[in-house]
Amino acid sequence: MGRAGHILGSCFVQISSSQFSVVFSGDLGPRHTPILCEPDIPDPCDLLILESTYGNRFHGDRTERIEQLGHILSQALSDNGKVYIPSFALGRSQELIYEMDRLFTDPQWQEKFPALNQKIPVFIDSPLGTEITKIYSKLSDFWDKEARNLLRQGDHPIDFDHLYIVESHHHHKKLLEMDGPAIIIAGSGMCHGGRIVNHLKQGLEKSENDVLFVGYQATGTPGRDILKYSNFPGGYVIIDGERLYINATIYQLSGYSAHADQGDLVQWVSQIPEKPKNIKLVHGEDEAQTALYKALGF
Repeated sequence: MGRAGHILGSCFVQISSSQFSVVFSGDLGPRHTPILCEPDIPDPCDLLILESTYGNRFHGDRTERIEQLGHILSQALSDNGKVYIPSFALGRSQELIYEMDRLFTDPQWQEKFPALNQKIPVFIDSPLGTEITKIYSKLSDFWDKEARNLLRQGDHPIDFDHLYIVESHHHHKKLLEMDGPAIIIAGSGMCHGGRIVNHLKQGLEKSENDVLFVGYQATGTPGRDILKYSNFPGGYVIIDGERLYINATIYQLSGYSAHADQGDLVQWVSQIPEKPKNIKLVHGEDEAQTALYKALGF
């Protein structure tokens, strides 16, 4: 097995006999993902079974993504409202906390975004996200070099002094009633359940608030409907059986993904000491697989 860089602890599998060897990539993560080590490179194999989720796409540059996050948060918080960030509990929430820590503590970002130097409270309102963040913190020996260096320097990269954990339903209700400015990270990532539902019911109709999407929103989910109908005057969404008019400002920040893009996948394959004799693509739409086969030279 080798590290796959998809989430903390994820691996690809290599099975070999005297006559044949197979590598199954599982889900491969992109390079330069916060906290995670780069995917390991497998030994030569006869057959590579490779994921292709984003075989026809390229993620943006991570530094540009942090800068975009800084611009969005600065603009969103300028009217003292709440910024709701629907987020997956595993991986995505930890990435967000890490990059917010960079914005709040790195001198270059502090200078660029002075509005974020006011220690605006950030809340993790996700029981599962909280538990996973605690597990990530305990497993710092498995972090990448950048994250471990920050920890040695006294900067815990997934914790800061104005990050607060919402421990109970009682505290969740208190947060609903609290005035902004505040940043709230809550699940579910597509807004079809979890505590984000209560936050949206409380704040989506208020113009001083903002919603920032940082993940894919599937067709038929409230998240997709918010993105779609926020562009129409009088646009609304049905959440929990209730019609909510979309008066909050809606943002979408691309580039966050736990899956490698075409460039990452091609580079990973090219680093295998010998080109695999056969490659079978899985876990991708037809268009993604066709584009990736072409990029790989098959």
